[in-house]
Amino acid sequence: MPTQKIRIEIPDGLRFADLRLGRNTVTGGVTFSIDAIERVCQASGIDPKMVLGSHEDNVAGLIVAWYAAARKAGEPADSVAEDLLAEVIAENKTGQPYSHQHGRA
Repeated sequence: MPTQKIRIEIPDGLRFADLRLGRNTVTGGVTFSIDAIERVCQASGIDPKMVLGSHEDNVAGLIVAWYAAARKAGEPADSVAEDLLAEVIAENKTGQPYSHQHGRA
């Protein structure tokens, strides 16, 4: 499936920390503020359903792009985002195209 790059706009006053990115310690699932994602989508002219109601790579891509922009703008590092990026880097180095279930790697 071809990918399409989109430009995101972060509303004034919204910070990456407002996303409240977290990890469920039991399932390993990622948690975040739906409201923050919807605000970014609205500012970017993106239908939130395209990001939130479809493949998880869409919301993951938005979060990664937002985090990169936030760090470039001088916002502090986010420990959960850093852990997720480290996992992706490790998976890519081994040629692993998917993540293992939390606690099963």
